[in-house]
Order: sequence, then C-alpha cells, then structure tokens
Amino acid sequence: MGNRNGRQKQGDSKDTACNAASRAMAVKAKDASRALQALPPEERTAALHRVADALLAEEAAILAENAADVAKAEKDGTEAALLNRLKLKPGKIQQLVTGIRSIAEMDDPIDKVVGKTMVAEGLQLDQVTCSLGVLLIIFESRPDALPQIASLAIKSGNGLLLKGGKEASRSNAKLHSIISEALKPTVDPGLLALVTTREGVDDLLKLDDVVDLVIPRGSNALVKHIQNNTKIPVMGHADGVCHVYIDKAADLEKAKKIAVDSKIDYPAACNAMETLLVHSDIEQAGGLKELMEELSAAGVEMFGGPTSGERLGLTPAPAWRHEYGNLGCTVEVVASLEDAINHIHTHGSSHTECIVTEDTEAVEAFIKRVDSACVFHNASTRFSDGFRFGLGAEVGVSTGRIHARGPVGVNGLLTTKWQLRGNGHTVEKDEKIKYLHKTPPIVMKRRILESSGKYVG
Repeated sequence: MGNRNGRQKQGDSKDTACNAASRAMAVKAKDASRALQALPPEERTAALHRVADALLAEEAAILAENAADVAKAEKDGTEAALLNRLKLKPGKIQQLVTGIRSIAEMDDPIDKVVGKTMVAEGLQLDQVTCSLGVLLIIFESRPDALPQIASLAIKSGNGLLLKGGKEASRSNAKLHSIISEALKPTVDPGLLALVTTREGVDDLLKLDDVVDLVIPRGSNALVKHIQNNTKIPVMGHADGVCHVYIDKAADLEKAKKIAVDSKIDYPAACNAMETLLVHSDIEQAGGLKELMEELSAAGVEMFGGPTSGERLGLTPAPAWRHEYGNLGCTVEVVASLEDAINHIHTHGSSHTECIVTEDTEAVEAFIKRVDSACVFHNASTRFSDGFRFGLGAEVGVSTGRIHARGPVGVNGLLTTKWQLRGNGHTVEKDEKIKYLHKTPPIVMKRRILESSGKYVG
C-alpha cells in the first residue's frame, strides 16, 4: 500500500516488480539531489567549474574513447546520420566547457521567490522555485549530450539517471567517470548515474515513486514506447521536421544563405531544415531555380513535395512529413502564406519554423499563427538551441506544451512550491480570519514591468 500522497514507500512490494539495483540507483540520486539543493549556491557553482576543468584536462582521453566508438560503429555499418551525431568534432570539448562555465555563472535558480501574497494579517505566502527531483534522460548516439545534461542537472539541483546509445558506450563511460570524480568532495557522485542496459531503463520506468520526469531524446517511436510503458510524466523530444518558408517578398540572397545554413550546418541535428517551402511568385520569377542550384552546390539532395515535385523534376519525398537527418531535403511550392502555414501545421512536428521575407505584415502573421515551439524571421533554424539561446546548454527541445517548450535549459528543470509563514493562524471554518490576498507593492511593480516588456533587473 502506498503512502497518503500516492507515492510508494521504499521497501514496498514494488521492489519485487523491478530490479533492486535500479531502485537503489534512483534512490541514491534522489538523496544526492536533496543534499545538493541544500548546499550554498557557490558550492554548486564551484562543482560546475571543477567539471569544466576536468573535461579540458581529459580532452585527449575523451577523444580517444570517442574514436574507438566511431571505429566500431563504422565497422558495424552504422548509418551516416548516427555516425555524424556520434563523432566529437574538433573544438567540441572547448564548446562544452564554455557552455558549462556559462551555466555555472548564471544566477542561482533554486529558492527564487516568484510570487508573494499576504493571505491575512501576519500570514505570508511565497511561491519559490525548486528542483524537479530525479530525471531519467534517454538519448541516442550523441555523447556531447551527457556533459550538457549533467551540468544543467547540477545547476538545477536535480538527480540524473542517464541512458545513452550503445554505439557511444565508451565515450559516455569516460565522460561520466570524469564528471563524477570532479563532483567530489562537496557533491555526492551518486547524483549522476549511468544506465548501461535496456533492462535497466525498463526497471527505472516502473519507479514512479522515485523518478520524477523522463526525457527521451530520439524518434517518435522511442517517445511513444516510453509513454506507453511508464506512469512517470514524459517530456517528449521527438521529430525535428523543421521548415523554411521563402515568402514572395523575400530577399533572395538572404533566402539562399538561410536555407543552405539551415540544412548543411549540421544535417543530423533536430533543428536542421527538412522542408523548404517556396512561394509560387518566387518560382515564376526564377528564384526557386537559383535556390535549388545553391542547395545542390552545397551537396543537398532535393526531393519533391506532394504537389510540385513532379513539375520540378524531383524524386518524390519518402513522406509528406519526413526527417532526413542527412543532406536530404523536401522542396514544395505553395500559393500563399496561408498555404505555407497550413502545410507546416499539417506536416510539421512543432519544432522550429522560419519565414524569410521583408514584408512586416507577413512576419507578424507567420510568427503569431505558426504553432511551433520556435518561430523565426530571417534566421537559420539552427539557432534553435539552448547554447545559442543563452541557456548554456539544453536537455532537449520539447515539442509538447506542458511544463516546458522549445530548448529546455535550467528553468525547464524546475518547478515551484508554496511556503506559508504564520503565527498560530488557524482556519476554523473561515469564521475568524480576514483574508487580504494582497500582493506586496514591489512584487506588483515587477509584474507590471514584466507584462509591459520592460527589462526587470
């Protein structure tokens, strides 16, 4: 029988339904998370700087393990898109370290007061930020995701259970070892656990009394599998079918640069362009031909969309909604801005969309009406990233609508709790208490400034 808040007590019969080692791992991460939250902010900051220092010091060893993973993956015939994600490219460790130091220097996110109410005379209610608890994050072949996710968990005071792809096993093991060692002596290394088997994940998915959130980074099939096999809340990071729409009022030179960058900068990334939508006026003026020539020169293989592929002489796209993950791209001609928006809503994945235009009315219509996590004007879809947004890093890009949306950084790993301070106050059927429900003037002023769009320090 569970306790009164619906969570199972440690040692309940649930232990018989899942591996005891997995439960012990999760409980240890929970305990370490609570201890981390209790540390002074400067201790969490110092731990992150130790992690950054250690990664730089061990760069050669990390790259050696990664090279071994890549060699095995190539021998095993791993597809090109996965290989691209697996490789730690030159400068990647330095970029990771820069992101970690950026996270370290952010304002401490824990115990921040986000709301104050004077409930009654002498009865003060505060709403404050706090950690979610324990996160189970499942990611595929990108080993660089591990230090990014770990640094966000440390900053936000969360425990972390990590399951990477088997193709990156040596890279992940090395990174986990370095980070765990760097946490000592002030932070319990049990805060971050590396799950090495699929069975371990299956066991952890049963621990809804210990694990607070699951974030699967991968295909729709992976996300659906997780959602169907756990009672734990799931924040989905799934398909990245991103669109670039070239409006009739587009600057063609800008359009070429944005389309090419959105596709070739990192084709395997979830924020890479997968579909190019072009207004029919651009096609009639010869602009589409120039765009296609530019993409072809950059090595992009184009496929035809549902209505114009045959006319353009392109092989039909595998599907109207398709994430290539390589240098492939769907090209489709639309008759209007309205048609572009409808196409995105019908065939997109609510990740990132861009309009290229000089028409301010078209910009406002597109940005306000397109219902995706990130909507851009005259900027590459590749900017849809926690590091580039100034979040330091991200645990993923949420395409859902609950809790967090878009690149999920530190703030996306927090929730709030209510703290009520009184002096012997009682309810007594509300007959002897006078409710005030007043917001202190300084908080009210801040809310007014925030709602007006003015900067609030």
